[in-house]
Amino acid sequence: MKRRAFIQNSALAALATASYNAAGLFSGAQAQGRNVFTLSVPTGFPDFDPATSFGGDGYVLANCYETLTRYIPDVENATGRVEPLLAERWETSDDGLTWTFYLRSGVTFSDGEPLTSANVKKSIERTMRIEGGASFIWAPVEAIETPDDLTVVMKLAWQQPMDMAASAFYAAWIYSSAATDQDNAWFNQGNTGGTGPYVISRYEPGQRAILSRNEDYWGGWEDGQFDNVVFEVVEDLVLAQSMIMNGQADWTYNLPFENIEQLRQNPELSVVVNPSFQNLLGLINVQRAPLDDARVRQAISLAFPYDDVISAGTAGLGSRSKGALPPGIWGHDPDLPLTPTDLDAARELLDQAGIEPGLKITVTYNTGDALQALAGELWRANLATLGIDLELQPMAWEAQWELAKGDPQAAQDIYMIYWWPTFITPYDFLYSMFNTEEETVFNLGYYSNPEFDALLDEANVLSGSDRPASIAKFQEAQRIVVDEAAAVFMLDLPNVHFIRSDIEGYTDNPAYSHAVFVHQLRR
Repeated sequence: MKRRAFIQNSALAALATASYNAAGLFSGAQAQGRNVFTLSVPTGFPDFDPATSFGGDGYVLANCYETLTRYIPDVENATGRVEPLLAERWETSDDGLTWTFYLRSGVTFSDGEPLTSANVKKSIERTMRIEGGASFIWAPVEAIETPDDLTVVMKLAWQQPMDMAASAFYAAWIYSSAATDQDNAWFNQGNTGGTGPYVISRYEPGQRAILSRNEDYWGGWEDGQFDNVVFEVVEDLVLAQSMIMNGQADWTYNLPFENIEQLRQNPELSVVVNPSFQNLLGLINVQRAPLDDARVRQAISLAFPYDDVISAGTAGLGSRSKGALPPGIWGHDPDLPLTPTDLDAARELLDQAGIEPGLKITVTYNTGDALQALAGELWRANLATLGIDLELQPMAWEAQWELAKGDPQAAQDIYMIYWWPTFITPYDFLYSMFNTEEETVFNLGYYSNPEFDALLDEANVLSGSDRPASIAKFQEAQRIVVDEAAAVFMLDLPNVHFIRSDIEGYTDNPAYSHAVFVHQLRR
C-alpha cells in the first residue's frame, strides 16, 4: 500500500462511521451511558492463549491477564525498576538460584477462583509444558514449590533475574486453574481466565475483539473508567486516520509519520512521541540460494536506503540501528559499525558472488503498514540499479507468519518484522529471531550458527550473576549476526501514538510497546 496524504473529507468520515456502526457495537449501550474505549489496530489477533500468544494479541491480553511484576524502564540510563503487581514483594537467595514471590491477597480471577500459589504454579507449568511463544522466559525454572497459599518458590538451574522475567509481556500471564485445563482452541474462541480488569465478551476473528468489565477486579473501579474496550482491526490507514480524527476511535498508531505535524494541530487529538524498544528488521532467508551466500546478503544490506527511510518514513524521528538491540536496553552495543548505503560496494559483492542481472527476490510485509511499504519501495529502487527485482508482497500478519513457518524453500526471501521485547533482556531479541529452531516460530530467516547459539546460552546464564560478562557475550553474539548479514537492521523506531485529547491517565511504557492498559484511563 502506498503512503497516502493527510486527508479529512465527508466521504471518509461517513465510511468510518458506517464501518464502525455496521458492527452494531454498543449503539444501545452508549445511549444508556456506557463508557467505551475504542482502539484502532492494524493487525489481528492470531492467538489468545496466554501460554503461546506472541503477537498483536498481547494488546488484548494485557487488559485481561496480569503478571507477577511489571517493568518500568529508565530509557536514558538503560536501566529500570520492577514494580509489584500480583506479587506484593519478592526475594532471592544469596546464590541467586531460589526466588520467592509473595502474592497479593484478596485477588480473584474473572471466573471467581481466588489467586493462590497453586494456580500460579499451574499457569507457569502449563506454559512451560506447551513450549510455545515466549515460554523460554521460564527456561531456568527446575521446580516450583507452594509452601502456602500466597507463597511461590522458584528453584532455578542457573541464575536469572526472575523478577524481570515475571514481568514479561508474553508467557508470564497468570490464569485460573480452570483455564489451565483448557486447550488452545478454547482460548481462541474468546474465553478468558485472568485476574485483569476486563474479559473478552465478543470476538470476531480478523475484525474485532470486545472487552467488558471484570466487575470484581481487585484493583477496583472509579467514576470515568471504561465499561467496555473495543479493539477494531483496521488495515486501511486512511480509514484508521479518519476514525481517530472523527472520534470513532480513541487511540491508534501506525499512521503515516508525514501526517504527524498536521495531526498535532487538531485540538481534539494528542500525539504522543517517546523512545521505544522497538526496531524494524528484514530477516533474510539464509536457507535458499542465492541468499545462502553471505556476500549476497551483505550486498542487499548495502543497498538499503537507511537515511532516506528514516527521513521520509519517520519524519526524522527514527534512528539508525546498531545491531538487533535498540538503545535503552542493557547489552546494546554502541560501538557496532553502521552498514552504509553503498551501491558500488554492493555491486562489487554481487560480482564476486557471480550474480547476474535479473535476480528476483520477494519481501513480505504487513498490509497497511505505511513505513514498511515505503521502505520496500525505496529499497526496490536501489536494488533495481543493481539488476535485482524486489517484489513487494503485502500480507495480513497471520497469513505472512503462516507462510514463513512453512518450508523455507517455498517461503519469502525477506520478512519485514517489527520486534519489541518480551522482557528487557538481550536474550529476547537474539534468541527469538536468530537462535536455531527445530520448528520455526520467529527465526523467520532460518538462521543457524552453533557458535552464535553457544554464546547466547552462555550470556543468558551469566545474566543473573555477572552482568558485565553477560553483556560482553551478548555483544559478541550480535556481531556474528551483523557480520553474516542474517538480517537488514533497518531502523530503531520511536513510539508514536494518537489519542483523543479528552482521555486522561495515558502513559507510554516502551517495555510494552503499543500496549494500552485501559484501566488506567478516564474520559
